Amino acid sequence: MQHYLIIGASSGIGQELATQLAESGKHVIATFNKNEPAVVNSKIRFHHLNVLEDTLSLDFLPDELTGLVYCPGSISLRPFERIKPANFEEDYKLQVIGGIRLIQMVLPRLKKTENAAIVLFSTLAVQTGLPFHAQVAASKGAIEGLTKALAAEFAPKIRVNCIAPSLTNTPLAASLLNTEQKMDINAQRHPLKRIGTTKDIANMAAFLLSEKASWITGQIFHVDGGMSSLKI
Repeated sequence: MQHYLIIGASSGIGQELATQLAESGKHVIATFNKNEPAVVNSKIRFHHLNVLEDTLSLDFLPDELTGLVYCPGSISLRPFERIKPANFEEDYKLQVIGGIRLIQMVLPRLKKTENAAIVLFSTLAVQTGLPFHAQVAASKGAIEGLTKALAAEFAPKIRVNCIAPSLTNTPLAASLLNTEQKMDINAQRHPLKRIGTTKDIANMAAFLLSEKASWITGQIFHVDGGMSSLKI
């Protein structure tokens, strides 16, 4: 029986991925922190988890896991001179240290299964310099490095890949997309002329977790409407 752990699945990409996996017959263990889950599905079991707590308990997990997806994130776009070192530290704890802690805790469970996979998340802003993105790019740059290091260390037993989206229509990005004008302006910046959806990103995550991606590891996938590589 395949079990997948999704950290941060009460909204946005995590919620969409949990729903997709459940609808395909997978068993999903999903966590939430501040946002109460709205999804009701017999194959999704939600548990409260704050990855920043000093003591983490994962007693609710089965002995074996097929996949881990770490979704928590934040978007704080400000001029560099207005970002305090403490802001960088807080963001790093959530996006990087939290992920590291969860991976270390579930690693024995992943090692027990065939085709085990880990999916992490970065951002377009790591490889494509964008103004006001220093805070998120710093943390996600660490995630990309971690992806490659762990993929090398865990091979051939566990695959590790990372998805780097451009702006996606999620609750996290609500302030950037809360008017039709903002939606249109941001859509036009992308070669494919639209904003990404949670389904766009979850589709890639589901693929990377599946046996169809069994020969893929250590990769950073830019699911970004062509933004990172095309100039048109």
